[in-house]
Amino acid sequence: MNSDQMARGLDHYGALLHEALAAVAVTCGGQAIDTEAAIERVVAQLHDGKSKEGRVFFVGNGGSAAIASHCAADYMKNGRLRALSLHDPAVLTCIANDLGYERVFADQLRRHASRRDLLFIISSSGESPNILQAAGAARDLSMTVITLSGFAAGNSLRTFGDIDFYVPSTSYGIVEIAHLAICHAVLDREMGIW
Repeated sequence: MNSDQMARGLDHYGALLHEALAAVAVTCGGQAIDTEAAIERVVAQLHDGKSKEGRVFFVGNGGSAAIASHCAADYMKNGRLRALSLHDPAVLTCIANDLGYERVFADQLRRHASRRDLLFIISSSGESPNILQAAGAARDLSMTVITLSGFAAGNSLRTFGDIDFYVPSTSYGIVEIAHLAICHAVLDREMGIW
């Protein structure tokens, strides 16, 4: 493959990503809202949490875990927020071994989170048992929950979010890149970059 073919291939992939981002469906309390309003609401939640010394938690599996860790670092360093991901390998393997993998995030939230905190849940499928248990734990704690999902429009995770970003694609790459872009858009808006 020569450089022209590669550029055309990347242009095509970029077009697919652009289409997915343009088609992101956002709900707030079950009602459809536009992405700009949703990002503003998330930023307002971040500011509210910051004023109350709240924390921002991130969770996800696989590629979504990498996005969660990446975003926690950026939100902490660049956004100066009290942000962290719940992906410490020793903690994950301890809880998974002793209590079951479905509890790896929910148990951590129950011990570390409170109602003044915000949780970003990132999941391509929105159906993983550990993700859904984390969402349930966050609801029990009255946390603000931001969900990012893809694949099936009726995935279970979408019922848990105060604000839900849904990427209408079945491609892991497209969904994951869109989730990362949404998280960065929120942080960049919070920082006043755009």
